Amino acid sequence: MADAHAVLSASSSKMWIACPPAARLNAAAADISSEYAQQGSSAHQLAEFKVKHSLGCNVQDPTESLTYFDNEMADCTDSYALYVTEQIEKTKQHCKDPIVLIEQRVDFSKWVPGGFGTADAIIVSDNVLTIIDLKYGLGVLVDAEKNSQMMCYALGALQLFDGIYDIENVSMTIFQPRREHISTHEVSKKELFDWADTILKPAAQLASKGEGEFKAGEHCRFCKVKAACRKRAEYNLELAQYDFKMPDTLEDDEVEIILSKVDDLISWGTDIKEYALQQALNGKEWKDWKVVEGRSNRKYTDETLVADTVKNAGFDPYEHKVLGITAMTKLLGKAKFENLLSGFVEKPKGKPTLVPMSDKRPSMNKAAYAAEDFKEEI
Repeated sequence: MADAHAVLSASSSKMWIACPPAARLNAAAADISSEYAQQGSSAHQLAEFKVKHSLGCNVQDPTESLTYFDNEMADCTDSYALYVTEQIEKTKQHCKDPIVLIEQRVDFSKWVPGGFGTADAIIVSDNVLTIIDLKYGLGVLVDAEKNSQMMCYALGALQLFDGIYDIENVSMTIFQPRREHISTHEVSKKELFDWADTILKPAAQLASKGEGEFKAGEHCRFCKVKAACRKRAEYNLELAQYDFKMPDTLEDDEVEIILSKVDDLISWGTDIKEYALQQALNGKEWKDWKVVEGRSNRKYTDETLVADTVKNAGFDPYEHKVLGITAMTKLLGKAKFENLLSGFVEKPKGKPTLVPMSDKRPSMNKAAYAAEDFKEEI
């Protein structure tokens, strides 16, 4: 199948494993490039150079040609390159001749029709195969446990090296520097192959044919057709059965059902509004809705001239305040920020937040919080 890779990519595997028919719908939808995707692409180019350079490869620095580059990207890719080289050195402690591959194409078509992808870093050694993936995104925290993208890459790497090295276990790491997050999950080779045979392969066979049942859930986040998806609408409209009753008239079980779906419901409503707006801008005439010009704020046409004019009149046109932590980190770079200002930074306790029991954060001490809150009231 010529377009199998586009339909069944490793990066979208979480979606098409859960909702097989969505794969072909997404393949038919137009790709919309975003600033965040372009930032990620630039970060990966820079990270690849830095890792290969640290390994002694003759590579050209891509910095000048990058679409995006700033001090934060420089620091993050430095951290990633350092982490990869540290893992290589650790591997050498038990294996004298590991194979190290950077931006390596891997083929997992044994389980996924036409399936292949590019792994950021692979370290192959006796007993353990290590896969490391750089995630430059800031919005979504990515976990390595049961990460289908990483598992697909691992399967592809095993296809290449399982007969050369005596691999028993696979270690998969997500390195997400802008969230200061490193997540590692290890599985046995047997567990990985069992998952591939019982979960991945059946879902891929359905997805490649556009068959299977639609299913809505957290995996809808990156689906291109999520706004117009009927199954997602049905999933979210189930909340209508509660007829917007006040919380004190709901049973505990009903409240927990709503809590489990309310974030998806809010996201779905936002997606519907954006979809309808884009359709209207493209010429669609909705029966009861129209496009109007939204509210806007006044702004200067030339800030430099404004500042000069105000200074000439004898006033100070500037607002003086210390940069926020994020802006200051970008100004100084992460290393210099830590060196100069780490002693002046504190992290207050976060506000209480209700999350599912599956969340890995420990439960907070509610009694201690109540006591602290009482002190503030006094």
